[in-house]
Amino acid sequence: MEKLSAAELINLIASVFPLFEGDRKLGILVDVPRDAKDDNEHWALRREIADGWFQVLKDRAADTGLEEISLFCYPDVGSNNADLPAEAFCMNCCIPDTAAELKSCGAKLSFDTIFTQYQLFLAPTQYSATAPLKNAARKYNFRAATMPGFSPLMIPALRIDYNEVFRRVQLIKEKVDPAEWAKVDLVVDNETDYQVLFDLRHREGHLSPGRFPDKGVAGNLPSGETYIVPYEGEREGQPSLTNGILPVQIGEEVILFTIEENVAINAAGYKGKSSQTLNDEIDHLKREPAYGNMAELGFGILGDFGLEPINEILLDEKLGFHVAFGRSDHFGGQVGPGDFSSPQAVIHLDQIYIHATQPRVSIKSLAFGYPGDKTEEIIKNNEYLIF
Repeated sequence: MEKLSAAELINLIASVFPLFEGDRKLGILVDVPRDAKDDNEHWALRREIADGWFQVLKDRAADTGLEEISLFCYPDVGSNNADLPAEAFCMNCCIPDTAAELKSCGAKLSFDTIFTQYQLFLAPTQYSATAPLKNAARKYNFRAATMPGFSPLMIPALRIDYNEVFRRVQLIKEKVDPAEWAKVDLVVDNETDYQVLFDLRHREGHLSPGRFPDKGVAGNLPSGETYIVPYEGEREGQPSLTNGILPVQIGEEVILFTIEENVAINAAGYKGKSSQTLNDEIDHLKREPAYGNMAELGFGILGDFGLEPINEILLDEKLGFHVAFGRSDHFGGQVGPGDFSSPQAVIHLDQIYIHATQPRVSIKSLAFGYPGDKTEEIIKNNEYLIF
């Protein structure tokens, strides 16, 4: 198993979290299976990695410029980006295999207390904690690097030139911020074209450069994207102009989502084909209309650094352009947990438009539109034109 050396780990902390006066404590957050049957080898390995990082950083806290490193564990929340439980446990021994054992392995603390007392967090979790940590970071003024699904396969992505990553994502932000719309032309099987216009009014882009030099910010690590929430129509008398047909390859099937006013209202099979995958998507939209919200346009750039998908969304979404369905409030949008039927139903799901993940769907063109009828094409035939 590939590992970060102690020196690499310490250097990573220094790069990710440039220290401010008053930064004294770093917490590592880990979710633990509520039920042993839900565990898997990747999750268990991630807990092992987190415990190893804790042991190294605890013993060499002075080398990080910090006074204290702690390991906090909490029962898993069951889905990506659902709200965290009220409490976690500060570990005084190894991470247990199930949440029922937590109280015998650590001291229970409220997340309110943890977030008040700690200034920095790493969160290598099974279920993404990005949304709740983004919201909490703004409230408590801490910084957090979220690492859902982290695996040893991501180690190379922690060693790339994050100065160049920052330059590229900053350039995209400079182009997306003044844009009023993004028009995406996609082609399925090199034969049928579809188009979606995404309304970008009243929105700004956000950087996810893998570095957190500002307080009150949480985001992914490894990272390398600029993202923006399409306008969701919350202003009175100003419905969202997002509309079109969005093809998404799910498994072997291509599903065509009909988008109106920024919401996927229905789905159909490519060339009228029926499948269980299609039925599942139609059912999901009916059960959870908030799932159909167009929650994010993401412009990942790590594919240009030679990185390949590893079947973990944390890394894979940063490889190229992606569109997310579902929750958006953690990115400054309007759709949050209260719009879903239960905490377990909350979802923010990225669909990634690179050949390795959607070989049947290609980006023919992606262009931004600006005031005064100015346009700029930034992607053509799956390649960025601006770097």
